[in-house]
Amino acid sequence: MKIDFNKSEGLVPAIIQDYRTLQVLMLGYMNEEAFEKTKNEGIVTFFSRSKNRLWTKGEESGNFLTVEKIDIDCDQDTILIKAKPKNVVCHTGSFSCFGEKTDKGFLYELEEKISKRIDEKTEGSYTYSLFQKGINKVAQKVGEEAVEVVIEAKDDNIDLFKNEAADLLYHFLILLKAKNVSLNEIEKTLLDRNK
Repeated sequence: MKIDFNKSEGLVPAIIQDYRTLQVLMLGYMNEEAFEKTKNEGIVTFFSRSKNRLWTKGEESGNFLTVEKIDIDCDQDTILIKAKPKNVVCHTGSFSCFGEKTDKGFLYELEEKISKRIDEKTEGSYTYSLFQKGINKVAQKVGEEAVEVVIEAKDDNIDLFKNEAADLLYHFLILLKAKNVSLNEIEKTLLDRNK
């Protein structure tokens, strides 16, 4: 990754996105030292123009941004970092410096919660309880939910239809976990088919 830090007096903009939802979280600036520190430590560090020093996001609040992926634009003068936020990002208490958390990409967040409950063997969790019953029971539950979606699709109650569709997606995510397949892999399959 080569960045042209000379174009703008040694600083380049760094756009930070949520790695799951791609929601823009904030914009900061990096000099070469901040960029190297970010790459080496895996935590987003900027050059603060107001403090005139390196500034690691979260150094005071604890709301760090863990790096998942770094991309450089075609002109080599802007950084795009996909990061995992520990909590809210904006100093105002908002999830993002550009507003509240969007509901786009929530399925990925739900996938992580489901995985965590299963991996941590969370007692009393419906998710873990169903998973423990094995692949046949999980697949059967997905089938039941699919039938309920079809039944509600034929009726006029849109709220019931939405709830059954949500149940289907939830159980489908448990099935993916049981098959050790990620939602991202399914999305990639759909993208490949779209070519």
